[in-house]
Amino acid sequence: MPLSTPSPRQWPAHVVQYLRALAINADDHLDAARQRLDARFGFNQPRYIAAYRSFASNTTVELRGRVLASAPLGGPLHDDTWWDNLLNTYRRFDADDVPGVGLRVRYRDATAETVTDSEGYYKISLPNPARITGELWENANITLDDGSLPTSQPVLQVSPSAQFGVISDIDDTVLQSSILDWKTAAQLAFLHNARTRKPLLGVAELYRALQSGTDGDVRNPIFYVSNSPWNLYDLLEDFFELNAIPVGPMLMRRMGVHKGETLGGGSGHKVERVRMLVQHFPLLRWVLLGDSGQADAETYSQVAREFGDRILAIYIRDVDPGSDSPRDQFVDGFIEQVAGTTVPMLRVSDSVAIAEHALGLGLITADTLPAIAAEVQSDKQRPTPTQANTQAVKDDISEAVSK
Repeated sequence: MPLSTPSPRQWPAHVVQYLRALAINADDHLDAARQRLDARFGFNQPRYIAAYRSFASNTTVELRGRVLASAPLGGPLHDDTWWDNLLNTYRRFDADDVPGVGLRVRYRDATAETVTDSEGYYKISLPNPARITGELWENANITLDDGSLPTSQPVLQVSPSAQFGVISDIDDTVLQSSILDWKTAAQLAFLHNARTRKPLLGVAELYRALQSGTDGDVRNPIFYVSNSPWNLYDLLEDFFELNAIPVGPMLMRRMGVHKGETLGGGSGHKVERVRMLVQHFPLLRWVLLGDSGQADAETYSQVAREFGDRILAIYIRDVDPGSDSPRDQFVDGFIEQVAGTTVPMLRVSDSVAIAEHALGLGLITADTLPAIAAEVQSDKQRPTPTQANTQAVKDDISEAVSK
């Protein structure tokens, strides 16, 4: 059995359900009051459609996004200071959503209309009127219901000829977040930007190899599942682009308590999203990637037991490979649970270890290994900015105090 820390005494289920309903009801009343105030004084007008990367199969198209009262500030600048980054983080979480906005969507010849919910989000599912083309990405078009704010929405084409799909966590799987050290994690989250954050060693070449598979045709879909809020979407998009990591739809979390969503986050959110993807594409088999810093081993072991040979492999990055920690024992406990299935589940030190195992399964080609190994070494040479940034913060504070 996996090791775990003792859980606090649980509240009765009916009490939790009552408190949850109470919180949702209070939140709904506050949202309604704000909408009335905005409507009366003309506040919070729609000025930007955040059209998140979405996906399509041969039968349906799933689109997600959000309408906001102002556009993001744009990508990070080379000379952004820690103070600039902190302000930008605040602005992301202080974004003014616009509820109750009518939208029109077109994808190929299919059209639909919808209205944003109480926090400005929209979610649309519409039939795909034609078979998937050879292109990995196409665009849907979305506007306000009066035709204004025309916006392109990237749609991942999940081809029936894809060899397999990839589902990956983000924090400490793709992006270094140092979740085990809360001080470092806080610095990275609040005082850095997409230019100064570091990817995990070799992750860009590894994911390109998985996306290409064994025939070199870039068509294997990659999805990212994260417990981070949608407010960080633009930062992650910039980070993927700057580090040449293959992009894909990101399934993130809404902040707060909402109807139809798992309370408390954690593994529940990820299990729901992974299950949705596996069920949505019944002909695909999947490679799952996560890390030992959170509950990915528990999440993915549950998925392996539920879907069996639909899962090709599970790789859990060891966030502290230099030590044999209780967290390693926690992960290994779930690996033992999966051992009775047909799914290989490994705790791995780096991208090279993942690539070597994936090669043995016939998922990638041997000629990709040198590039992955070279990128691991190159990424090791990239400076970790937390120490320098910490000193910059201390210097700025000292200077302000001296004045």
